[in-house]
Amino acid sequence: METMKAINRRKSVRSYTGEKISREALDTVLQAAYAAPVGMGKYENFHLTVIENREFMQAIEEKASAMFGKPDLHLFYGAPTFILVSSKPDGAEKVGGIDYCNTAAIVENMSLAATDLGVGHCYIWGGVAVLNANPDLVARLNLPEGHTPCSGIILGVTTEEYTDRDIPGQRIGTSYLR
Repeated sequence: METMKAINRRKSVRSYTGEKISREALDTVLQAAYAAPVGMGKYENFHLTVIENREFMQAIEEKASAMFGKPDLHLFYGAPTFILVSSKPDGAEKVGGIDYCNTAAIVENMSLAATDLGVGHCYIWGGVAVLNANPDLVARLNLPEGHTPCSGIILGVTTEEYTDRDIPGQRIGTSYLR
């Protein structure tokens, strides 16, 4: 798929069959993460955790239901895989949010790769918020020293298809300083 075609077709998928994607597809999505641009090339400050443990994902969802006051909340939408991106601040965070900017680039690369492969995916923020509010859950992740969950993406087989969208040319305000 061409880059602009993948960008045009990319969407958040919120319905999954419960079936895991193939190992080959997962490896391709991870390769896209490894290729993401990271400020100053400090890849050692980032860590990916591939979570496919249903019990652990259910624990996150239960804490999310309580945290957000929504008893029927299923923030993973039945997707069997959650890739968590964690960051280790190294002083550059004084710029403000640089770790989140970098992790967003990593997630977007994975998202575009998933679109290209026809794999269902959705950027997940609620799961990250729940993890950061529950140190007991974070401890179970065995993250490298100093790393904190920053963002994540769910993956799974879906019956949804990626089709061309009619995107208005300038739906984001744009100005020029020349």
